[in-house]
Formats: sequence, C-alpha cells, structure tokens
Amino acid sequence: MARILIVDDTPGNMVLTSIMLESEGHTLFCAERALVGIDIARRELPDLVLMDVQMPEMDGIAAVAILKDDPRTRAIPVVALTAYVMKGDRERMLAAGFDGYIEKPIDYVNFVAEIRRLVGPQQTSGQE
Repeated sequence: MARILIVDDTPGNMVLTSIMLESEGHTLFCAERALVGIDIARRELPDLVLMDVQMPEMDGIAAVAILKDDPRTRAIPVVALTAYVMKGDRERMLAAGFDGYIEKPIDYVNFVAEIRRLVGPQQTSGQE
C-alpha cells in the first residue's frame, strides 16, 4: 500500500480523509500546516501528498512550489485537496504545479479512483 501525507488545517477534513485512506490500507502521515508537511515530505518521502490549498501561514500553492523545487521531493505527486471549485480552478491548480485536483466536499468514489490513479495499481490491488 502507499505511504500518503495529508496536509490540511481543518480537523474534520483530516479525519474524513484519513478514514477513507486507511480503509484502503494506506499508511498515513498528517500535518496541519504547510511547513510541517514540507518537513515530513522531506523526511519520509511519501508516495503521495494530499495538500489543502487554503491554509494559514503558507498556502498549498506556495508549499507545492517548494516541494517541486526540491530535488528530494520533486517526483512525489502532490494533489490539491480544495474547496476551490469554480470554473478554471482545476487548471489554475495544475498550472501551479499540482499533479492532481480533488474537490471538497470529497466524493468517496472519485477520491479513491484519483488516489489509485496516482499511486498506481500495484499499490492498491492488495497483491504483492
């Protein structure tokens, strides 16, 4: 299974996301702030980062730029996990460096499908 870092400052969102990912068998790391998330990403080198876009201190757009600029974390897929759902927001997030885009509120089926797309079938099939 995949090692996934969730960076989200809203406790309810963190719990919901964690429950969905744990039910799929993934190992999780969690951070409530972008700078802490960057530190965890550099130390743990997860398979995937789910990054809230709107956070205090540093937003997810600034954080993804730091991760993509760092040779140690550049190849880690980072997904925008966001309530920005207006026309053009998806394109804006992808142009900012995110590798995927998941809207809040989260739709379980679409969420799981996007995670599987990003971490690959070898990590979610249960076969080793």
